[in-house]
Amino acid sequence: MSKKKIIVFQHVEHEDLENIEVFFSSKKYEFTKIKFFKNQKIPQDLEIFSMMIVLGGPMDTWMEEKYPWLIEEKKSIKKFVVDMEKPFLGICLGSQLLGEVLGAKIIKSKDSEIGFYKVRSNKILNEDKVCNYLPNIFEVFQWHSYEVKKIHDKNFAILASSKNTEVQLFRYKKHAYGMQFHLEIKKDTVDKWCKINSNKEHLKKFIGVQNISKFTKISKNNIQNINFLCKHFINNFSKII
Repeated sequence: MSKKKIIVFQHVEHEDLENIEVFFSSKKYEFTKIKFFKNQKIPQDLEIFSMMIVLGGPMDTWMEEKYPWLIEEKKSIKKFVVDMEKPFLGICLGSQLLGEVLGAKIIKSKDSEIGFYKVRSNKILNEDKVCNYLPNIFEVFQWHSYEVKKIHDKNFAILASSKNTEVQLFRYKKHAYGMQFHLEIKKDTVDKWCKINSNKEHLKKFIGVQNISKFTKISKNNIQNINFLCKHFINNFSKII
């Protein structure tokens, strides 16, 4: 029996699949990573892929002049999700790209969310086959300054929200999901991200240089719960592929 193929759009080297790859690989899936930071091109034939995952990144959806590959990326996401109606997962920037191709505006958040924040499930989540395991309130890791603005479309369902961000987790029809937060992180992921110069400068402004070590320690202390949420999400998602 041949392995199911998953295409992954990766925007920067340090934001990879992390635990998503671990959990999916245990289920015998095969990954094709398109690394835009290495100028890799999206294959024309998307039919061979059973699922698409679009990862996060420091760029924003409107930066097409600086990152021209965003143009083809958006076209491919729309083709895969809207035309082909195949399973899709967008994380952080990936969630915003999904929102944009579905007609939503991507707006600057009133307050940036960097660190662990509580997210509240909406009632409709209980009926969702992929996310119904999530508790009423759960804590997740975030790193974003922009967000998807709600659209009035019967196929667009908001599954979870936070105090600052209404669209934390959403579903399009029954096959495409966007999550503004990061369930994929491993124990060392946040520490690794904090060592990237641009991220370090962002953190200094947001929490102060004296709090960065405390920030990474909190992340490590919360990782067991994040891993639990991620593993169950992948287990449920694999059933619709």
